[in-house]
Amino acid sequence: MPANPEPSKKDAQREMLRHAVATIAYRGGKALRGVPENFSRFEAGNGARTPGTILAHICDLFDWALSIARGKEEWRNSKPQSWDQDVARFHSTLAKFDEVLASDVKLPVSVESLFQGPIADALTHIGQISILRRIAGGPVRGENYVIAEIVSGRVGAEQAAPKYEFD
Repeated sequence: MPANPEPSKKDAQREMLRHAVATIAYRGGKALRGVPENFSRFEAGNGARTPGTILAHICDLFDWALSIARGKEEWRNSKPQSWDQDVARFHSTLAKFDEVLASDVKLPVSVESLFQGPIADALTHIGQISILRRIAGGPVRGENYVIAEIVSGRVGAEQAAPKYEFD
């Protein structure tokens, strides 16, 4: 038997899901840091959600993902807190979800279901926050994310510095 056996397909899928969560932490963290003053309440018009409402929704998505992963699916709609509180909640809920994914706990749903639901939705909303930052006068610098140092399990506010940002 080899010293480092190939991971099973199921383990590889779970690790890919963990990498997706780390990607959300990296890209989301970048979009959430250094926002313009009063950005949380910025209104783009036409009934668009405010950044604070979107961030609270992203946090709700990961509370929901965690409840699904624990086999007790529950949804809630949270009201935005202060920007800093919701940024802390963002990283905290990612950490709790990643902890379950890193464990041996049997998931009651497929990793594909978790990806197509809360993970994909969160990526969409991080993009919305980035667009709203540009409209509000505080754009996020583009980056070559292919070479970014994104590591499974690194889901806190402390992330690697960008390797190559675009002007």
